[in-house]
Amino acid sequence: MIIRTKAFPRAALIGNPSDGYFGKTIAFVFSNYHAEVQLYESPELDLLPSLRDHSSFKSIDHLAEDVGLFGYYGGIRLLKATIKKFHEYCQHNAIKLDDRNFTIRYQTTIPNRLGLAGSSAIITACIRALKRFYNVKIAKPILANLVLAVEREELGIDAGLQDRVAQAYNIPVYMDFDRAHMNEYGYGSYKEMELPESLNLYIAFRTDLSEGSEILHGHLRENYESGKTEVLAAMKEWAELTDEVHKSINGHDSEALHKLIDRNYDLREEVCFTISPKNKLMVNLARNAGASAKFTGSGGAIIGTYEDEAMFESLKNKLNAEDIQIIKPKIVTSLEEAFQ
Repeated sequence: MIIRTKAFPRAALIGNPSDGYFGKTIAFVFSNYHAEVQLYESPELDLLPSLRDHSSFKSIDHLAEDVGLFGYYGGIRLLKATIKKFHEYCQHNAIKLDDRNFTIRYQTTIPNRLGLAGSSAIITACIRALKRFYNVKIAKPILANLVLAVEREELGIDAGLQDRVAQAYNIPVYMDFDRAHMNEYGYGSYKEMELPESLNLYIAFRTDLSEGSEILHGHLRENYESGKTEVLAAMKEWAELTDEVHKSINGHDSEALHKLIDRNYDLREEVCFTISPKNKLMVNLARNAGASAKFTGSGGAIIGTYEDEAMFESLKNKLNAEDIQIIKPKIVTSLEEAFQ
């Protein structure tokens, strides 16, 4: 029997970057793209390469383009690190695994290195497959922690919990990473929530932006840990924006939501000095069309609201003219979608 599991890209509606800084955020996953893992029993433990793991290129230009988009490493390292960490988790928790072996492969359609949590989606899907194969139960908050541990401890990726929480829950989540709660439980306070169908959201991205999240977080972490006043104040305001957005969604206040989303980006521009001209252009084009705009994550993709179909068409035309793709996110609302 072949086990198939999925995980989806994440978009932060408000509050980011806050997840590594005891802040608050609201995020969701959407099924326009996905990472899928296939796993089945086999005599030996085999990891099969995907397209991103190839070492044969049409030309030197092709090699350079591939490295620019995907970096020097494909997804096999993600699978290896995940399997190792899953094994350690089971050992630590006295969970005995049987002696069966398996073959595992992955594929992904998630645009790479654009702040959509493509790497953690592969890891999340991998752990879901391992859980099913070995019949291991892992609570959603712990699953998010385990995915983060794969990235931080095994691969040295500086990341936070937000992406992994959204992908673990598979439903829009309000997250409060209160320091006291984190210290006591090891994870934040997470509340599942509904986003109304009337909420007009778009996500836009360009495929020639290939800057990993480590670039943003490296500078921000340094300023945060050194106690830079404006960064600490920004973290506090991002948390307040998250609460205000939660209220505006419950109150169906689209005007307030528009302003809060814009403020999230403006605040980021005030304290993060590594925003590229192409990233700024995406935000400015969206705002010129009348839409709100902020980054979905670390950069490379934006999210915002629009009033109606006429505004969406205007937004689409402006963005497409600059080779920027735009979609209406299909928000995932059920964990079952991860096993289809």
